[in-house]
Order: sequence, then structure tokens, then C-alpha cells
Amino acid sequence: MGQVNITIRGRQYQIACDDGQEAHLARLGRYLDQKAEQLHAAAGSVSDALLLVMVGLVVADELTDTVAELDGLKSTAGNAGRVAAESAAAASINTLAERIERIAARLEGS
Repeated sequence: MGQVNITIRGRQYQIACDDGQEAHLARLGRYLDQKAEQLHAAAGSVSDALLLVMVGLVVADELTDTVAELDGLKSTAGNAGRVAAESAAAASINTLAERIERIAARLEGS
């Protein structure tokens, strides 16, 4: 079991994690520290508990926006895929129709 020391606004926290996840957890800690510093600068002196709630809300808001954007991209990709499939089907139908017309013309000429 790995452990990482994370510093948030000058306070150190020792966090346990799965082996191999230390660098990722350290990056997350730095990200939270940046958010905490930004909010502290904007909000002024607030309790650590309130600052933690504010950081959590900001990160949750970012996550919600990212999920919504990802859903939009998936929807757009799904629509594009459907349009491409419909276009390919239409092209195949046109090709078959042309072949049928050529066969019919040959049969009429016989």
C-alpha cells in the first residue's frame, strides 16, 4: 500500500493509496491545493471546513461540465455515425438500382 504526503494550503496530509498510484494522487493533491489557493484569494479568510466545501463544489462543477461536454461529443459522434451509415446505405441502394436498370435494359434488348 502506497502513501503520499499532500499539502493543501500549507497543511500536510498523509494519504494511503494503491501501489503505483502515488504520482497520480500527488497530481490530484496539487490540483486541489491550487483550487484552494484560488478560492482563498477570492473569498478571503474562511474556515478550513468551508474552504474544503467550496473546493469540492468547484471541482464537482468542473466535473459536471466535463461530463456534459463528453455526452454532447458522444451524441454528435453518434449522429455523425448514423448520417454516415445512412449515406452509405443510400449509395448502396443507388448502385443496386443502377445494376437492376442495366440488367432490365439488357433483358428488354434481347
